[in-house]
Amino acid sequence: MKLKLDWSQYENAGMGDAYADIPKIGGDWAKAIAVCIGSQQCQRPHKGVMCPSFRVDGNPLLSPGGRVKLLKSALNQPGATTLYDPDIRAAMDLCVSCKGCKRECENEVDMAAIKAEYLAQYYATRGWPLRARLFAALPRLLSLAPAAALIRRRNRNPWLARLGERWLGLSAAVSWPEPQAAAFAAPPQAEGNQGVVLFVDTFSRHFQPRAVEAALRLLSAAGYRITIVNGGADAGLCCGRSHYANGQIETARRLAGELITALTPHAQAGTPIVGLEPSCILSLRDEYLKYGFGDAAKLIAARAQLLEEFIAHEQNAGRWRLPFAVGSQPDAQPILVHGHCWQKAAGAMKSMRKVLKSVTGLEFEFIESSCCGMAGQFGLEAEHRETSRQMAELALYPALRQHPRAAVVANGFSCQQQILNGGFAPPRHLAEFLAALISPTP
Repeated sequence: MKLKLDWSQYENAGMGDAYADIPKIGGDWAKAIAVCIGSQQCQRPHKGVMCPSFRVDGNPLLSPGGRVKLLKSALNQPGATTLYDPDIRAAMDLCVSCKGCKRECENEVDMAAIKAEYLAQYYATRGWPLRARLFAALPRLLSLAPAAALIRRRNRNPWLARLGERWLGLSAAVSWPEPQAAAFAAPPQAEGNQGVVLFVDTFSRHFQPRAVEAALRLLSAAGYRITIVNGGADAGLCCGRSHYANGQIETARRLAGELITALTPHAQAGTPIVGLEPSCILSLRDEYLKYGFGDAAKLIAARAQLLEEFIAHEQNAGRWRLPFAVGSQPDAQPILVHGHCWQKAAGAMKSMRKVLKSVTGLEFEFIESSCCGMAGQFGLEAEHRETSRQMAELALYPALRQHPRAAVVANGFSCQQQILNGGFAPPRHLAEFLAALISPTP
């Protein structure tokens, strides 16, 4: 088996551990699977993210430990011919790559990365279906003028939605996210003292340009000199997240290499690299370390951070002097904050809490939830739509119903779409929320 990702960090995993039971086939990938010790912690009721598919179904095979058991059994067979059996395929299919297990499992089982390798191996032998190829190519497709018009027409014409479900297996019951009429266009470089790179990912650029503009206002008002690195096929750079998620590891690696090359001079100068979409900027801290780029990827990973992490760090260092304040709102409900799974997996919710606490007069509550259920394209797919809805009903939707007039902050693009598809008011990115609260300096 020729592995698609770099699993060398697991080279010594399981050495001297009688519980590891490393499979015969799969090399270091098999060792990454075997770090699970079978404690069944992922099958116990607890707070956190792990594991949304198990929480919905209750089937032990849909937990990280259950998937490990299936994979180990298959990789112990000569030639691994059972690796793509229906039971394993179904179990891996319902993993939403939330990364909850990587943070919450005592042995940090990285099922999201294990699934990426699994998909790459599966599609390499069986071929990529059209739907997977289309989602992988989304950054390039969004640069084509007809794409936005087609999505808008589909959302407004039930017969087109039904056609999409018949041909591509995309649920006619949900709306697709619509690109804005005008993608974000980078303004001239702002003046300021300390430099910061703002990485504008494909999804923020095309779907949430207001969040990008809000981040620019925040950073400019705080006195930072901003360099913009634009993502998206027409901008020449892309993090490769959509290709990675659909098993096209080689293409994702190539795109990652191009972005690393563009960001390296900034990283070498010690400039922070700030992003808005968790699944994109946090790929630089995680997936990029699995492509085999070595120290170059580690350098980028050390500089990459979410906006809230950057602000919290600058506040701690005494360099962020831009105050935030809310007006008098005696009847207002607390702000509800929904964290993207990867924000939680990266420990970034602490920074979110710190930044929101710095807003004078603000009351807020974190929604204690697992994955929202959208998980990139997962919630758009017809065969997953009901599971996606059930994931949202675990905690997210009930919390929103309990506070129907509360404003909602949600940074994840997928999370925002899931909230909208539940019939709730549009949430805002933290950048938009904070930009509206900039308080005049006394």
